[in-house]
Amino acid sequence: MKPHITYQIRNLLILFCVAFSYQLSAQKSIINSGWQFTLDTTKTNWQTINIPHTWNKNDAFDDDPGYLRGLGFYQKQVYVPIEKKELIHYLRFKGVNQEANVYVNGHFVGNHKGGYTAFNFNITEFLKFGDYNLIEVKVDNSYNANIPPLDIDFTIYGGIYRDVEWIAIPKQHLTLNDFASEGFYVDYPNVSKEKASVEVTVFLDNFDVKSATNQLELSISDADGKIIRTETKKIKINANTTEKLKIHFPEIRNPNLWSPEHPYLYQLQIVLKDKNGTILEEKSSHVAFRWVSVDPNKGLILNGEPYKLIGVNRHQDYEGYGSAVPMQLQENDIYLIKNMGSNVIRFAHYPQAQELYKLCDELGLLVWSEIPVVNKVTNTPEFFETSLTMQEEHLKQYYNFPSVVMFGYMNEIFLRLVFDRTSTDQEKEDAKVYSYELAKQLEDFTRKMAPNRLTVMALHFNEVYNDTKIADLSMLIGWNLYFGWYNDTIPDLGIFLDDQHKRFPNRSIMISEYGPGADVNISSTTPKKYDYTQEYQLILHKSYYDQVMARDFVVGMTAWNFADFGSEFRGETIPHVNQKGLVQYNREPKDVYYWYKSVLNTKEPLLHIALNPEHPLSLIDEDQRTVSIFSNEKKAEVFLNGELIDAVTFIDGLATAAIPFINGENELKVISDSQEETKTVQVFKTDNLKTAHFKRFGINLGSHFSFYDKENDVTFVPDRPYSENLYGHFDGTPYNITKDKNQGIPNNIKNTEKEGIFQTMLEGCTSYKVDVPDGQYQVTLFFVEPQIKSNIEMIFNLTVEKALSNEDSKRQRVFDVFINDNLIESRFNMAKTFPDKYGVTLTSIVNIRNNEGLSINLKPIEGKTVLSGVLIEKKD
Repeated sequence: MKPHITYQIRNLLILFCVAFSYQLSAQKSIINSGWQFTLDTTKTNWQTINIPHTWNKNDAFDDDPGYLRGLGFYQKQVYVPIEKKELIHYLRFKGVNQEANVYVNGHFVGNHKGGYTAFNFNITEFLKFGDYNLIEVKVDNSYNANIPPLDIDFTIYGGIYRDVEWIAIPKQHLTLNDFASEGFYVDYPNVSKEKASVEVTVFLDNFDVKSATNQLELSISDADGKIIRTETKKIKINANTTEKLKIHFPEIRNPNLWSPEHPYLYQLQIVLKDKNGTILEEKSSHVAFRWVSVDPNKGLILNGEPYKLIGVNRHQDYEGYGSAVPMQLQENDIYLIKNMGSNVIRFAHYPQAQELYKLCDELGLLVWSEIPVVNKVTNTPEFFETSLTMQEEHLKQYYNFPSVVMFGYMNEIFLRLVFDRTSTDQEKEDAKVYSYELAKQLEDFTRKMAPNRLTVMALHFNEVYNDTKIADLSMLIGWNLYFGWYNDTIPDLGIFLDDQHKRFPNRSIMISEYGPGADVNISSTTPKKYDYTQEYQLILHKSYYDQVMARDFVVGMTAWNFADFGSEFRGETIPHVNQKGLVQYNREPKDVYYWYKSVLNTKEPLLHIALNPEHPLSLIDEDQRTVSIFSNEKKAEVFLNGELIDAVTFIDGLATAAIPFINGENELKVISDSQEETKTVQVFKTDNLKTAHFKRFGINLGSHFSFYDKENDVTFVPDRPYSENLYGHFDGTPYNITKDKNQGIPNNIKNTEKEGIFQTMLEGCTSYKVDVPDGQYQVTLFFVEPQIKSNIEMIFNLTVEKALSNEDSKRQRVFDVFINDNLIESRFNMAKTFPDKYGVTLTSIVNIRNNEGLSINLKPIEGKTVLSGVLIEKKD
């Protein structure tokens, strides 16, 4: 019996120790599942959801203008065992957009303003132990003039969109009350190739009614886990107080330096014990040795050497999720950015998930992090206070990530002022003064709180930043430059940079944003400014890269944007989405992503043919089509349908080949020294439509680019003047097309996803002909009234569309529509029939005989006719 008794006693001791540890050690749990949510202010209609969650993931992308900005309510029951009564309990919210009021068991716990930083609330006094506790959160993403951001080109998704944590912690612990920091800060008083020093500042709380004696143990380990430095401190903490400790480690000789190419990380471990040696709490942090500065002539200096920054900006939202994105998908963004060859990322325009900063430490990405004081400032004490609080939260929560080398606080702060048509001159001058004052306060505060980081702000292309001298405040200036898109021409970038450097020789500058919109469904052999083609996107990005690399004084550049992102008011070829991404909203890469990878990533062999096999090609009167190929190798051979047709040499990652595609299926193969890639594509090729065989044929009127229509699996070819045996217009002009704007109308077209067809159109066209063979066809004509509800001002990032006059917006277009002399629509009047810009189609079955072809005639009755597209489908 004795062994059995011993066994029982031993297990009782284990259970006792577990219970004892259960009461004393820190515990953290994520409480994301099983929340109740409602938008009903009466709180009677609840649905069960999981965190992360936003209520705008659908309505920010529908045809109705605007999206819900208001109140949302969350609640959850949490059981707290009696055994946890001696612990201190916190709720930690990692991100709630944008104002939160938290209640526990009906008691108000606290308020937090700002949607992009974490916050903690001590809820201990409100809890019922051994019982269920009701957690309630009222969230408000309404416009609030005292909470930045105010007026921005991204969607403010409402909700609890980052994790919620329950922290149960012993009465002595690293503070959770210092703006939701980890309670300690890592500094590097001296770093060089020869030696490095580490200093850790720790804040310890004692919530007990009596003083406590504790032991703090700190250690630094190398990348192999070997402990190389330790420090131990005994400390007496008075009752209900916070104690501050500074721990200096002996210097580390010949440290491994951190850089994007060699992201060597040490590890700091902090262990808090009670007087008996029982562990109360453990925390850890990356430690990395690197030093950074900027030089007006040499650019960025990393670890003593000039270092060019090439990377991207990132918004946090994702197709189908809004801002409530699973962490695995977010982390995959960082891998994609690093895999492209980037060495820097700007988290714009707000602090993003801390897990991503940790990954930047590990993968080797320098980070620019900032708060969302964007485009405009409100001159109130509340706005100033909220902005400064945001920056304090930002600095303290992200201080210990060594990848963060730049802390920012403003973006394009005078953008709305420049386009302000309602304020008086004096009001504008006042705005310059108080905006400068806020910038000065944020700059001084950041330098004081984070002396080992660079301060930075981003400006848009306007002289106001130089006139007000706000551009002289931060250590580094980022210019958001869109030459070749919103402004002037692509080569004007270099002219501007040289001019700024000459006028302000002591100022360090970089390009913090640049890039055109691009839609993977749009393509052109003659790409033009503002046409949303991938071809133009490549031309602009490649030129910017060349111009920046040619100038040592330019710190670098971060492309706008890594991925397409939600911006509800935008009317691009994909509405409600800013399409300047190097990858699509679902993170599928665009062609330009592969070009960057071919130039920046030399470690992994790359070969990419810029051709989408899912998009059929339509070659009308073309013997061959030029195709771009990207690679970080030197040479490759190009084969079409098994035959060698070209040998290409890659210059700056790019080669082109003229491919003589045949009608039907084509296999294009490229073989380099170490790899090969094959693309198979369907091609419709003809120089005579009367003898051609096709199932569908589409024409994109008023446009120089083709558009792939996924629904019908057809590529709409560009418009052209009529020529015999082919197709084209006899009269009319492209609507709203200039040398600088080739989109047509920058608006969401309701009731369709074919904006690439509807947004461009011929105006004043009365006769159009397509020389199709005899037979029966279903013919669909595409129309939109471009002037309905157009009396708006559209400010994208850096430009403004001229609003139509009231007289223009009321004009009607009335015309009859004929196909082969058959009237299919009489007195067609979209302005009268539809309340907004609707995609309207007219479909008719047409029998073509006697080699007459297809004729479309639009006879004007009032105003000018418009026609956006034609789809011809063979029926027999």
